Amino acid sequence: MNNSTQPLPSFFSRISIAIGAFFRALSDADYAARLTRIDDAPQPAAAPVATPAPAPAPAPAQTLRVATPDAALQLLSLFQREARLIDFTQENLSAYSDADIGAAARVVHEGCSKVLREHFTIEAVRSEAEGSRVVLEEGFDASAVRLTGNVVGSAPFRGALSHRGWRASNVRLPKLAEAHDAAILAPAEVEL
Repeated sequence: MNNSTQPLPSFFSRISIAIGAFFRALSDADYAARLTRIDDAPQPAAAPVATPAPAPAPAPAQTLRVATPDAALQLLSLFQREARLIDFTQENLSAYSDADIGAAARVVHEGCSKVLREHFTIEAVRSEAEGSRVVLEEGFDASAVRLTGNVVGSAPFRGALSHRGWRASNVRLPKLAEAHDAAILAPAEVEL
């Protein structure tokens, strides 16, 4: 919910929120159902403005695909194997110094980067430098560009690019054996 008393979270705060929501949605079906209801709920009206944007034509009803958790679980397993991401997020960090946390975060960052490089081709949605002025002509892809700030009227829209966006142009996840249990993100280890 966006209102004038609560500032919007920064890009890095949104990353933390997204990762937390991702893992919680995987492990808590009730939470995932609440997220679905939030996503499906009508958005609250923005504060009144001088010239409201015209209402878009109603979109045809879309058939929703059921997402199977296997690919998400497989990706989570890869992040655990290469970056110890689950170990890091499940650890109580209050006993550690900022320097210790920073050193651990470097390992997590390097491992996550390795997984992304090996299994995805990730490209910027927009080629311009962040901060540059851009013009979005009528018919721009609203799924690839989100308008923020004082959005009124209709295209063309002129503004500053605050984030270039990311898109996966190729995904290369390993194939899973039929009997593989994707819910086991990291097996328990017993040293003999």
